[in-house]
Amino acid sequence: MDIEELLSFQTDLMMLEAGKTLFSDGDLGDTMYVVMSGEFEVFVRGKLVETATSGAVLGELAMIDGSPRSATVIAKSDSNLMAIDLIRFLALARERPEFALFIMRCMAERLRRLGKLL
Repeated sequence: MDIEELLSFQTDLMMLEAGKTLFSDGDLGDTMYVVMSGEFEVFVRGKLVETATSGAVLGELAMIDGSPRSATVIAKSDSNLMAIDLIRFLALARERPEFALFIMRCMAERLRRLGKLL
């Protein structure tokens, strides 16, 4: 599934400048983000664990389970994101069930990568 294609009809992009923090470990989070352009560095416990690029999903875990953020994410370059709150997530999942499966796969891949690093 091409997440960018699925969201191409969305027009409300959020821009973030290089060096700005999207969210920090411990923050409350009710929104996930899809990277539409640019790069983000993902840090867990101060360690760089991932560089997220176009099509990557960020912040989905906290949005889904309501827990605090488990990572700090900083824009490595000027970037565009699509913000998706829980209401929008549920609507997308209802309209396009493959969207929910895509998010679950992203979470599984990230957990496996982190498991290998630890």
